[in-house]
Amino acid sequence: MYKQFFGLTRNPFEISPDPYFYHPTPRHNEALANLHYGVGRRKGFIVITGEVGTGKTLLVRCLLSELRKNNIAFGYVFNPLLPVVEFFQYIMADFGLPYSGRTKTEMLLDLNRFLIQRHARGLITALVVDEAQALRAELLEEIRLLTNLETSQQKLLQIVLMGQPELEIVLDSPELRQLKQRVSLRCQLQPLDESQTHAYVLSRLERAGAPPEPPVFSEEAMDRIFEYSRGIPRIINLLCENSMVSAFAHEQRPVTADMITDVATDFRLISPALPEETPLAAAAGAENNASLLRSLFRMVRSMDNQTLEANK
Repeated sequence: MYKQFFGLTRNPFEISPDPYFYHPTPRHNEALANLHYGVGRRKGFIVITGEVGTGKTLLVRCLLSELRKNNIAFGYVFNPLLPVVEFFQYIMADFGLPYSGRTKTEMLLDLNRFLIQRHARGLITALVVDEAQALRAELLEEIRLLTNLETSQQKLLQIVLMGQPELEIVLDSPELRQLKQRVSLRCQLQPLDESQTHAYVLSRLERAGAPPEPPVFSEEAMDRIFEYSRGIPRIINLLCENSMVSAFAHEQRPVTADMITDVATDFRLISPALPEETPLAAAAGAENNASLLRSLFRMVRSMDNQTLEANK
């Protein structure tokens, strides 16, 4: 909607994790390096944790892209709330192995043969589990037992667990101490600091084709983005996306600090102010909002008409 207004070639702040927009902060680079090294060197268990919205799934997408390029077969489980047998059926399907009507024992035998054959050809196989903090202890123990599939020198299956900080608590439980001892690499993602937040916003705008001048966000707006997002990339995207829509609707550039505050208030990132409001003031506010919406609809309709004319 606003791409033409800001001179963009694509939307820079979509919520969906797109590796094209990966921004290499030191902590994210460290985590990605751990993933590449751990899988490539057959280290067995790798654990990456981070708060909600810090970019874990984006790291997974980057990792899976690299695995495909390097002919590494992988199973990717993004919904760990599965019974044990269905979990094994899921990963067997991802590896292209038969699973219908097979018992867990039969699936394990087939999986072991598959891993040995790939190992004999010098190929690596990985299992990536996202949202691993939701795994039940029973299933975590089954995953641990998969590391018993090994030669005398190397693990046959490389296992990556990605999850929220609660995963660390789960792994610290006494009944999972054997699993904890098998983790060879660990890394924890952190929110961005203020300078990293500014660089993150500018990086995504640049990758989306934004010209350097005039700026999309004022300096004050950039400060507000960090203030309200606390450096969480997903919240940064939310603030930027919605404030750019607001700026487009007002035909105003750059995005102002007040626009960021309005979006943060709408999404309950800050408590909305509750001044005493007279009925007349409320009516005026409603009229202003209605006027803004009418203006926005007219602009969108005008752009659609221009597109239709150009395609004739």
